[in-house]
Amino acid sequence: MQSQFSILAMIQQGYYATYPLLFISVVCLAIIFERLWALRGIGPRAAKSADALIPQLRAGKFNEALQATQARSNPSERVYHTLISASQTLDREHLVELDEERRYQESLELKRYIWVLATAGASAPFIGLFGTVVGILVAFQSMAIMGTGGFSVVAAGISEALISTALGLAVAIVAVIFYNYFSVKVENINAILHINADRLIDAALQGRQSHGH
Repeated sequence: MQSQFSILAMIQQGYYATYPLLFISVVCLAIIFERLWALRGIGPRAAKSADALIPQLRAGKFNEALQATQARSNPSERVYHTLISASQTLDREHLVELDEERRYQESLELKRYIWVLATAGASAPFIGLFGTVVGILVAFQSMAIMGTGGFSVVAAGISEALISTALGLAVAIVAVIFYNYFSVKVENINAILHINADRLIDAALQGRQSHGH
């Protein structure tokens, strides 16, 4: 209990750095949970949806395939719906260009907010270091005013100052870990969409050629 109180007291003492860091940590946690929820299951759903659409396209059932993706409630449905609709008239080269354009738009949406994690990861250690430097300056200034020497006089002040660096590093570590995680996840989702969109284009062109669309 005493340890918890001491840490809380040190955080309050270095409020000029610790309070901004606490605010940044809350924002980062909110973004982490929001992105975990938003990105869940997109890759598997994209592959499963493509597997269901390909036989329909090969059979020339474009209207049924369009109805299956009509909800457009996730990135794969939005990309597939656009491609299926356009595949009835466009050639492969234009369909590939359309796929790249739509996937880029979806990628921007999937990456939403994660830039904040990168910013927090880069800036939090410096905010903590700023708090530590200011805290140490205050501690030595107090020692000079008191006219006494010795490390014991400034030990408490230095420990209060170092809490800013510790908190800044903690926020930065969590932010950087999840920024890298989300970046890789978005790249994987984009790769899955690209592979399956290519399969859909082939199936649609095959169905159009076989059934005279």
